[in-house]
Amino acid sequence: MLKLNTVQKISSHPTSKLLSFSAISIGLIGLLILIFAGFGWISSNPVLLFFSLAMMSAGVILYSVFLYKYVPAGIKNNHNMSSSISSKGILAWLTAMVLTAFYILLYWYPEYLGLHANGNFGLIGFFDPLSRFLKNQDASQWFVYGVLYTLAILIYGIKFIWKYRHSKYQIIRTISVMFFQFAFAFLLPELMLRLNLPFNDFKNMWPLNYYFFDECHIKELLQAGNIGWLMLVWGILMVVLISPVLTYLYGKRWYCSWVCGCGGLAETAGDSFRHLSDKSLGAWKIERYLVYSILVIVVLMTVGVLYSYFTGQEKFLFIQTSALRSWYGFLIGAAFSGVIGVGFYPLMGSRVWCRFGCPMAAVLGIQQKFFSRFRITTNGGQCISCGNCSTYCEMGIDVRAYAQRGQDIVRASCVGCGICSAVCPRGCFKIGEWECGYF
Repeated sequence: MLKLNTVQKISSHPTSKLLSFSAISIGLIGLLILIFAGFGWISSNPVLLFFSLAMMSAGVILYSVFLYKYVPAGIKNNHNMSSSISSKGILAWLTAMVLTAFYILLYWYPEYLGLHANGNFGLIGFFDPLSRFLKNQDASQWFVYGVLYTLAILIYGIKFIWKYRHSKYQIIRTISVMFFQFAFAFLLPELMLRLNLPFNDFKNMWPLNYYFFDECHIKELLQAGNIGWLMLVWGILMVVLISPVLTYLYGKRWYCSWVCGCGGLAETAGDSFRHLSDKSLGAWKIERYLVYSILVIVVLMTVGVLYSYFTGQEKFLFIQTSALRSWYGFLIGAAFSGVIGVGFYPLMGSRVWCRFGCPMAAVLGIQQKFFSRFRITTNGGQCISCGNCSTYCEMGIDVRAYAQRGQDIVRASCVGCGICSAVCPRGCFKIGEWECGYF
């Protein structure tokens, strides 16, 4: 291992800075091509699309290599509290505004991104060649989003692995979320559309997939024949059997930190913002009231939908179930999970949706706290009260308080990401069966 003074000289060497600047420039060129396509200044071209995505990927990966290769494996959160992008500075606000604007266009005004019934143009039209290659259909705003979302998890996942390469747990966990996002959330559903089968993300389940029991969705599955029945049975088994068993064995981390795409983006692209999560007692109270209220709404909505399906009645407990479904989709499914959940990464941390709004996290959290054998065990005698664990807990848990008391961490909100252990300089934590810190 290089001596610390040698490492500092290498990382601050003009050549290293030049290489980092070159990597950023490469990524920006790829991003500019997408921006030009969005304004209609570049027409649809498969070569340019591939070049753009490749340049953005190469830029992030090369920057990660230059940033972490010549420093020892270990904690690397230098300058997080002073950097403009990660300390709510001007870059953070600009990034939040751009992301928020993109999500608003994506959900409610896709025509401004180029979606058109008579032929796409702009950003969406730019992705038509890739969409036709994968599923023989023109691109939609959701296809464009899926490509960019998956690409972000893959390339920032590589950056995350470089950063936390001292922890085997983090490496395996990150590879897992990269695989499930690429294979099960993106590629498989697109190939199913190519075969004229219903779109289905096999890793998503109720209540996160709140429309699973909707009449139109059930009819679509039943009309698809054997594969549709398989999707329906799989979805039900995930809720009543597979998920509870896995949560009992491994806690909610099996989904929230190893499989879920929302968590995957938060852990990879959102890693630089994890310290921004609110750790106050007031935030914890809001979290509990809000996330479980949303879960109750989903349950009532689903019961109402099933009631309407089997009885033909449009109202359940004097509630118009279709209207409730529409408002939930707008306020929770779009505005909260998308616009706020991702758009506010640079201002509120990367797990705002997972912490305050996700009904799936609420269900798994209840199971984890009361029925799971999963625990984060602590060694209080090793704790030096540095506070790294609490600072970088993206779920807003005061982890240090547990460590100081030598108390097991059993919290419904804990997603078992293991970052508390990864940033602990004393090896105070054991995540389930994993020793995932330094020792």
